[in-house]
Parts: sequence; structure tokens; C-alpha cells
Amino acid sequence: MPQDQIFIPMGALALLTFLVLVLIPIRRFRAGFAGQIVPDDFKYGESSKVPADVSIPNRNYMNLTEMPILFYVICLMLFVAARVDQTFLYLAWAYVGLRVVHSLIHVTYNDVYHRLIVFSISNFVVIAMWGLFFWPMLAS
Repeated sequence: MPQDQIFIPMGALALLTFLVLVLIPIRRFRAGFAGQIVPDDFKYGESSKVPADVSIPNRNYMNLTEMPILFYVICLMLFVAARVDQTFLYLAWAYVGLRVVHSLIHVTYNDVYHRLIVFSISNFVVIAMWGLFFWPMLAS
């Protein structure tokens, strides 16, 4: 299997991160033009005056720069160790798909329970990737 195939789901997750990043100023400018916020509302982060629909893309962006770091690292470890196989590719795409669903829930209707379920499953997927990577070393 071509080892560089692992870079495709990594790139897809990076693309999702960039798309959410673009959503932040779109929502902020829209709220600013509507008179809902002023620049000082962001002077020290986001003040309590910032409407939820404006602050959620920023929170989702932070989510996409936290736990996914472990995804990027395990993918690079797989590549360096020449251990990319079909199982890891399926898991990588499952992780990316779950993060897309999580982001869509978060920036649209934002049901906390739906978001939590998808977020939790995605975390189990990346944990499984780490476990499967280290299992052969620990088992020998």
C-alpha cells in the first residue's frame, strides 16, 4: 500500500479546519454590520455580549486544533514507520468523517448531546489508532 495515502485524510481534516476558520470572520462581520457586536467585544477574547452563533465557529475551530493534533501525530508516525495499511486508512477516514459531522452539528443546530456522541466516538477512533500502532510493540 502506498504510504502517502495517509496524507489524504490529514489534508481533508486540515481543509475542514480552514473552512471553519473562514467562518469566524464571516459571522463576526455579519454581526458587526447588524450592530450586534463592536470590536471591543473581542478585545480580551470574546465578551459575554457576543451572540452564540458568532462565538460557536471560534469554539469549533479551537476543537479542531486540540484533539486532532493526536490524529496528525499518529498519522505521521504511521508514515514514518511504514505501517500505513487499509485498517489505519479506514480509521483515519472515519475520524475525519466524524469530525466533519461534529463541526456541522456545532456550527448549525448545536445539539449538545448529538455533538457529544459524535465527538466521543471520534476520540475513541483516534485512541484506537494509537492502540493499534503500539500493540505490536507491547505484545512482543
